[in-house]
Amino acid sequence: MASATKATIDPREAEHFGKLAADWWNPKGSSAMLHRLNPARLGYIRQAVDAHWGGDSASFKPLAGRTAIDVGCGAGLLAEPLARLGATMTAIDAAPENIGAARAHAAAGGLAIDYIAGGIEDLPGRCFDLVTSMEVIEHVTDPAAFVGALAGALAEGGLMILSTPNRTLASRLAMITLAEGTGAIPEGTHDWSKFLRPEELEELLAGAGLKVIDRTGLGFSPARGFVTGTNEVLNYLVTVVRA
Repeated sequence: MASATKATIDPREAEHFGKLAADWWNPKGSSAMLHRLNPARLGYIRQAVDAHWGGDSASFKPLAGRTAIDVGCGAGLLAEPLARLGATMTAIDAAPENIGAARAHAAAGGLAIDYIAGGIEDLPGRCFDLVTSMEVIEHVTDPAAFVGALAGALAEGGLMILSTPNRTLASRLAMITLAEGTGAIPEGTHDWSKFLRPEELEELLAGAGLKVIDRTGLGFSPARGFVTGTNEVLNYLVTVVRA
């Protein structure tokens, strides 16, 4: 599977994010935007999980008895809350520095998360009830191969949740010209030409034997911060199952 791994992991991207590892858990540091995004993402995931498995929305452990993997996990900003929601958690990232930071942070919090340095293609034969990958597909070298590998990791009856920026003029202005230009996001984080429009992502998912059952915009409100809703102009999330 080594050749498949090379097809999706971009070493330059891994190096870029690896350099941010030590600062990843600082809510006012280089990953501040991810900290601000996380509550909206988690709310969306929780709703999708409860709807898919018929869970109790008041439960503190809706993922108890379920396996989950976060692909492109960084230093664990999403993996840790998913573990706290009860999942038997695996998380994987292309940057070894991120995995080191993630392991140290999880250990300090008493969380048992199986952190792996590498790509999803490095786990052939392993399947998970929940597969998440947030703001990752726009950083890989071969999106179709990446989606195929994600599909291979999804267990029968499982749920996949992805998020990614939309390729619009507004996203280019907001995320690159303004956010990277002012240092709100580290310079060089994004390549706008690699952003996927929703219909492009849905086509890739369909080609891998998957179907989208929900698509929701992820936008910014001056009053409320990042919120989910109908506005997909900047970013969007999709809930996916086997076709």
